[in-house]
Amino acid sequence: MPRYDLEDQVAIVTGAGRGIGRAIALRLAQEGCRVTVADIDLDTAKEVAHEITRLGDLALALQVDVTSKNDVERMVDKTVEQMGPLRIMVNNAGIGAIASLMDTDEKSWDALMNVNAKGVLFCAQAAARHMIDQGNGGRIINNASGAGKVAPGKGMPLGAYAASKHAVVALTKQMGLELSDYGILVNCVCAGIVDTPMWDLIDLEIAKLKGVPVGSIKAQAVASIPLGRIQQPEDVANMVAFLASSDAGYMTGQTYNVSGGLLPY
Repeated sequence: MPRYDLEDQVAIVTGAGRGIGRAIALRLAQEGCRVTVADIDLDTAKEVAHEITRLGDLALALQVDVTSKNDVERMVDKTVEQMGPLRIMVNNAGIGAIASLMDTDEKSWDALMNVNAKGVLFCAQAAARHMIDQGNGGRIINNASGAGKVAPGKGMPLGAYAASKHAVVALTKQMGLELSDYGILVNCVCAGIVDTPMWDLIDLEIAKLKGVPVGSIKAQAVASIPLGRIQQPEDVANMVAFLASSDAGYMTGQTYNVSGGLLPY
């Protein structure tokens, strides 16, 4: 049952083939949005688009590399051409890497910054240009991470990932100011410990580095959550749907925690 006034609005969600992105795409569809499901993996994008069409809503699956300006511009152009005026851009695509900062090499650093930071910039630019031309404002919602606000800690070798997600928070703040004259609201979501394949990989790689049982790293992280349960992708999707709605119409350039009380500010 829709909760917000999003009927027939057009949304793009990047990295929507699985995990948080999938949950966001499905939630926006449940709110009545027409959704472009964009992912580097076309097969998973098609699967999610098929889930949406089974709900009776319109969906478009596209293979998109967010680090390619040509791909990003094609994504926005095709969305507008086939779905209608773009209203909501959700920059969710992201990657991770496990290494201490002292062990982080140039290839890993560049990959993280290209996908997690440059990808957000390219997608936001392309979406904003259409929104400005359309003249009706819009929403750009960036998915950062708790690592975009606080250092993961010396026992969590995710420093380069955290640097890329801090960049997402900074992009959100500045872009919210720069686009305010056009009625384009730009906000950011910072999640905590989310039950996704990425966290399973983090657990596996750090457990190997430390020589501890697989599953123990994730269990320790979950034990630190004040609400006492691991976060579900749908918890993030709920906040995205709210930020896309008119209920969030006086909010821009902000970062919002969805972390079960884990993040201190």
